[in-house]
Amino acid sequence: MLHRCRTLVRPALAEAVSRLHPWVGEMAAYSFGWCEVGGAPAVATGGKGVRQALAVLGAEAAGASGRDGVAAAVAVELVHAFSLLHDDIMDGDADRRRRPAVWKAYGTGPAVLAGDGLFALAVETLAAQPGGAAAVRTLSVALGDLVRGQADDLLFAERPWTGPERVRPDEYRAMAEHKTGSLLGCTAALGAVLGGAAPETAAALDRVGRHLGIAFQIVDDVLGIWGDPRVTGKPVHGDLRERKKTLPVLVALGSPGGDRLAALLEAGDDPGAAAELIERAGGRAAAMAEAGRHLAAVEAALAGVPLEARSLGELRSLLGFLVRRDV
Repeated sequence: MLHRCRTLVRPALAEAVSRLHPWVGEMAAYSFGWCEVGGAPAVATGGKGVRQALAVLGAEAAGASGRDGVAAAVAVELVHAFSLLHDDIMDGDADRRRRPAVWKAYGTGPAVLAGDGLFALAVETLAAQPGGAAAVRTLSVALGDLVRGQADDLLFAERPWTGPERVRPDEYRAMAEHKTGSLLGCTAALGAVLGGAAPETAAALDRVGRHLGIAFQIVDDVLGIWGDPRVTGKPVHGDLRERKKTLPVLVALGSPGGDRLAALLEAGDDPGAAAELIERAGGRAAAMAEAGRHLAAVEAALAGVPLEARSLGELRSLLGFLVRRDV
């Protein structure tokens, strides 16, 4: 399924990137894993294409052709790449997919420029389609939410572990929906919008993506503490070393042992002990239960609108693939 959707989308994505300034286009191609610095072809595959598939399947599930979802897939892939370029700069992350991030490979200014070019290209891609005005509005709402979620995530780092100003789990859920769920919801909905689906169908698919995004982020948080480095590519307890305010941590901080955990996290010198405290306080179990509730909401949203049966089955498989990882 992923291969089928990548095969459908890749030529259109490559054609879009080719319209960029050659230098900006090289940085974009590097960000997708298509080339090395200087433009030599890369061995990397460029990712699984999950968002591409979500857009194509969104169109097909709404009764349109998968080709109607191609422009949506291209636009969202461009926006996702744009967000990663800027995220890496904001977070100071030097590596992306086991090689230097764009800002490390080309410089901060060029990476910002490449992100801007990708964003502009995404809007242009949608605007040129029949029904493009509605698609651009859908994307604009998602981008506004994405910025809101990113802002909250950055501000969370400045807030204390305990006390009245600490980050609450409900604030985290809103941040996860905005930062992660908004773009996934937009991806699923855009294919349906360009395929001429009814507004309620597009809205249901948007809800699917938003709940999925929260579940995905929660699973990512669990993996960030207890995940197998051979699977995640990250060191065990990595999120605790970076003192991230993830859902398992926030739940545990609200428990009777929260003050001791806060002291460990503030010191940052014993992530193993912090992970044990979080688990004993029920942080891991509560996080996975929360993810389960959002997956149930995904099913409820899918059941609420008529969708094409075969494509719905593929869509369910893709959604499960996104969250069923080694947790």
